[in-house]
Amino acid sequence: MAKAKYKQYYEKMLEKEQALFDEFKPIHDLYKADRNKFQNEFNQVGRKVVEAIHDWERKLCSAMGRTQYAKYSETVSEKFWDLIREDFDQIDMVGVKIE
Repeated sequence: MAKAKYKQYYEKMLEKEQALFDEFKPIHDLYKADRNKFQNEFNQVGRKVVEAIHDWERKLCSAMGRTQYAKYSETVSEKFWDLIREDFDQIDMVGVKIE
């Protein structure tokens, strides 16, 4: 059975942006262990990662958003982000300052 399109795009994104995600993964893990110590580095690299994710999200959903499937596009986007959060559960913390 064919993979869902959002899963295909997620895998493509990881493949095409491998160097970026390889740089982010250890920083992400260190950030989980000590948010205060690794916050600046996490946010710095994380911004580039989030930009890449948004680019791939636009590629995935752009055609759907202009049609009768706009609501479906929102669901696909949520599923795409859910996949990302499975591997990078702190991704939503990029840009958040903890004091």
